[in-house]
Amino acid sequence: MHSPTSTDAFAADTDPLGRERSHLAASRAALKAMREDVEALDLRDVTGTWVSALVLQKQVDERIKALADLAHTPLFFGRLDYLHTISEADSEGSGGEQFYIGRRHVHDADGDPMVIDWRAPVSQPFYRASRKDPMDVAKRRRFGYTGGELTAYEDENLSDPDEGDTRSALLAAEIEKPRVGPMRDIVATIQPEQDEIVRADITGTVCVQGAPGTGKTAVGLHRVAYLLYAHRERLARTGTLVVGPNRSFLQYIEQVLPALGELDVAQATVQELVGHVEVRGADAADTARIKGDARMAQVLRNAVRSGITLPTEPCVVVRGSRRWRVPAYELEEIVRELMDRDIRYGAAAEALPQRIAHAVLVKMEQGGEAPDDRVQDAVARNAAVKATVKACWPAVDPVKLVHRLLSDAEFLAAAADGLLDADEQALVLWSKPPRSARTAPWSAADAVLIDETTDLVHRTASLGHVVVDEAQDLSPMQYRAIGRRCTTGSATVLGDLAQGTTPWATGSWQEALHHLGKDGAHIEELTQGFRVPGEVIAYASRLLPAIAPGLAPATSVRDAPGSLTVRQVPSGRDGAVLAACHDALRHEGSVGLIAADARIPVLAGMLEAAGLPHLAPGTETTADARLTLVPATLAKGLEYDYVVLDEPAAIITGEPDHRTGLRRLYVSLTRAVSGLTVLHTEPLPEELG
Repeated sequence: MHSPTSTDAFAADTDPLGRERSHLAASRAALKAMREDVEALDLRDVTGTWVSALVLQKQVDERIKALADLAHTPLFFGRLDYLHTISEADSEGSGGEQFYIGRRHVHDADGDPMVIDWRAPVSQPFYRASRKDPMDVAKRRRFGYTGGELTAYEDENLSDPDEGDTRSALLAAEIEKPRVGPMRDIVATIQPEQDEIVRADITGTVCVQGAPGTGKTAVGLHRVAYLLYAHRERLARTGTLVVGPNRSFLQYIEQVLPALGELDVAQATVQELVGHVEVRGADAADTARIKGDARMAQVLRNAVRSGITLPTEPCVVVRGSRRWRVPAYELEEIVRELMDRDIRYGAAAEALPQRIAHAVLVKMEQGGEAPDDRVQDAVARNAAVKATVKACWPAVDPVKLVHRLLSDAEFLAAAADGLLDADEQALVLWSKPPRSARTAPWSAADAVLIDETTDLVHRTASLGHVVVDEAQDLSPMQYRAIGRRCTTGSATVLGDLAQGTTPWATGSWQEALHHLGKDGAHIEELTQGFRVPGEVIAYASRLLPAIAPGLAPATSVRDAPGSLTVRQVPSGRDGAVLAACHDALRHEGSVGLIAADARIPVLAGMLEAAGLPHLAPGTETTADARLTLVPATLAKGLEYDYVVLDEPAAIITGEPDHRTGLRRLYVSLTRAVSGLTVLHTEPLPEELG
């Protein structure tokens, strides 16, 4: 078997960059051949039915997409030179001492690897090896690229005691590369503490508290990619899901997994997950807080079960010339048993006629007959049995039940007795109840209540793994909605308590994980930032004592003097904002103009009048349009090379309370990768010093 090139062959290499470029060209040719082999497959003789043919063709099409060679995405970004031979079991079937690490596996015509997938066990030392623990690595080589072309390399001789620690210039350049277009993968820059989270076992739920710029979103997405690699068959059956705060955010991150060759990961907002009704209304903050409270789960459970009535009359089943009578006390025992078992309401409703039918069959056997399962099914469908079931255990329509709960004060009072006080019940009730569920002005919180009710009636299907980003903004009821979609699976929960900007923002991760149904989850804290310059994060961190006093301030690996400008503009702020945007656009990369939501129409008109093209959040930038106009409420999770921040005071007053306003400002201040310019006419908040 051909082995990867040994380190000896490179010892006297007079043109290492040329050799690496040759390997890149050969790897691209091998990937092209892999793709052509799949495209040439003839499926006509290997499929049994038209259904299996469609399934197989879909799998082939997805494989072809996964093998795409992205022109500006390097096939490999690193190389590991091991001191000793690695066993075949640990190296994707190949022995040897030298391995190229890349985004996907590439093999030659003989099946020997030319590039090793970054998720393979043999690749792990690329992220974790150090001089203190070299993990049997002699040399770690990083590659630099320009426009897809290999232009540089950098070596760390981890097992050489005479070589001192130096900061990787290529690693720094990759981290600081201008942000144009959607979010990129960080596969070439994953740090040891991030790698531990990425490769955590699938059986456990991981919660990541991450300060701005620590890469928590990217870590969550790379964890999905790793789990799909390590547990592909399992997750192919059960499915994976990424839950984001809004569509702009999902559009921003949607290219990360395809760039890693993973196509079968669903993405949704919480509102899309619970889309049982069309959301046309909005709740006041106090109302939304009560509707999102975990107590509402018990209120809904009481409401669902409120229609259960213990039977007072016998059930008489007529079959032919004989009548079979199940007395009321026996029916009551059956109903009470189903109530005590606490199974789903709908499952109990389906079981009840069968239980009554079984009681009839027992009597038939006692009467000398020999009924079988077909007779029991027929009895369960008998009109008398159906009437008894309807009277004792009436059907529940989740949408209609929630409509009644929000419209009928007496019904709500009965369901909320001992759970919500009179004032809280008044907040939940509609002031003008709509005539029907179809015309109701459903809010986002109402949709979550309907989803909870739907699960009380019929169990929600569970996925294999769910990633929840910006999780600090979820209400307890929203956590429950996500949690029931991974009851038999695991989750990765990502967020930052300091960035909680909803009235119901979670106070602690332990509380959030409890509502998610994952009390035993492991909590990791990332405080070392790679994206936000140190000067910027230090300025934003002045707000932490007021918005999240228990959190440690983030640090940054990036020292960028001059990256922060804070300027008071006594008058003519719009002109100053326009000038700042022009200044930012003189640099390479993306520019975000972040402002209070109420200011967006004014700023949009100003930009249009100046002939300066601008985009909406989540829209991919182009060479002709690199400026994005961002409402402060949509800034979370996004990043731009340069940010112009308009009037911090307006961002604060745009929120229902001061602390939430400060948190919104904290989010806005931490979106910049290279430079932040803050312009204000009104005084800055005293918390900024």
